[in-house]
Amino acid sequence: MTAKDLHPEEYNPYYLTYLKKTEGLSLDSLVENFDKVLQFLQDIPQDKQEYRYAEGKWTIKEVVLHLIDTERIFSYRALRIARQDQTPMPGFDQDQYVAPSKANHRTFQSLLKEYIAVKTATITLFESFDQEMLTQIGTASNHPISVRAMGFIIMGHENHHCEIIKERYL
Repeated sequence: MTAKDLHPEEYNPYYLTYLKKTEGLSLDSLVENFDKVLQFLQDIPQDKQEYRYAEGKWTIKEVVLHLIDTERIFSYRALRIARQDQTPMPGFDQDQYVAPSKANHRTFQSLLKEYIAVKTATITLFESFDQEMLTQIGTASNHPISVRAMGFIIMGHENHHCEIIKERYL
């Protein structure tokens, strides 16, 4: 299945931007997308890792940690919904996570190491889901969302940020 196979009631329209960034990908593409994104991140020059393209914008290190944090949150949501936990999950303010993360005090290698660990856990989690689990729908950020939609959103979110890095940082 691809993101085009999702039904509109499986995701918040806000995420359509990310879903469009997964065209041609299937949930089986989690590993392929991971390899592509990891290679891209590994190729970022050291002198660009703490670069901001404008005042108040995140550095590349902060963007990478944002990808990690967001993936952890979405994987957690996917797990809860796959296990049929119907408790609504609140949203999170991504901007409130950046300053306390202290991403710029870390080495880029430590961020990549954490990214690899989180991505590996996400892939393993999604590989454990059967078709019934993937189609479970719960509530996050006051909107219905399916487990499989979250898998596509995770991929699309990182593809979106890689495009921004290419366009504005490099």
